[in-house]
Amino acid sequence: MERLERVSRWLRAALCAGRGRRRLLPLLVGIVLLGSALKDSELVPDTPLRNKRNPLNMYFVKMAWAWTLWLLLPFITLTTYQFAKTKLLCGPTKSILMVLRRLSALLVGTAIWYVCTGLFIYIENLTGTCTASAKVSEPLRVYATKQECHQDNGIWNGFDISGHCFLLSYCALMIVEEVAVLEGLSIDQNSKLRVVINSLFVSLCFLTVIWVFMFLCTALYFHDFSQKLLGALIGVSAWYGTYRVWYLKPFSPGLPLPNIPLSSKKYSYSR
Repeated sequence: MERLERVSRWLRAALCAGRGRRRLLPLLVGIVLLGSALKDSELVPDTPLRNKRNPLNMYFVKMAWAWTLWLLLPFITLTTYQFAKTKLLCGPTKSILMVLRRLSALLVGTAIWYVCTGLFIYIENLTGTCTASAKVSEPLRVYATKQECHQDNGIWNGFDISGHCFLLSYCALMIVEEVAVLEGLSIDQNSKLRVVINSLFVSLCFLTVIWVFMFLCTALYFHDFSQKLLGALIGVSAWYGTYRVWYLKPFSPGLPLPNIPLSSKKYSYSR
């Protein structure tokens, strides 16, 4: 437990503080630019991460939104309820309503993920053509989708906006926004709730490291520069449009730290 507390305290200082949060966005942009330059210059070493079937890609990135959702769901629930009860002095009913309001941010994120990934597939199908070997006796077939092309062992050439760059940047930025609630939360040092929240927080930080690392791998090994840049810009735009614009409005899921400036030292999680 003491080791978990030390790790959590170090990560809060590194990730939840304003400077740490502000550095993530330029880091992602820098990764796209530098990684693409290295890929185009053919200076990237050949590693197992070049294979799309590597374990990190198959078991984490392919389910990136599910991992993010499963960890943020209990984290937002517990921290929002505790914040409302101890800092805003809300009763159980009002605290639950605040929890439901904040959890609606996950519904918004799910809608963004679903719409954007569907749009990417549509654009790739719309702009693509299939290169497939046909038998002499068979008429030339016109393929409408990438899936049909792959069923005949063909190669689909279309504008493939990087879904990895979109989703990994959006998930990482979203996690960093949500865990900032710990800057204004007070929990008893020896409580079981603190252990649970610390465990969720450390897991979310570990997940963020994986997302940024796989974002780097995508920049180094896959897609054209324009496809990666556009994917990342859409992910950043989704984060900015929600956490920096919409969530400041009254009729929205709201921010993780309601009515408390980022620089405020009034509340402390380490109490």
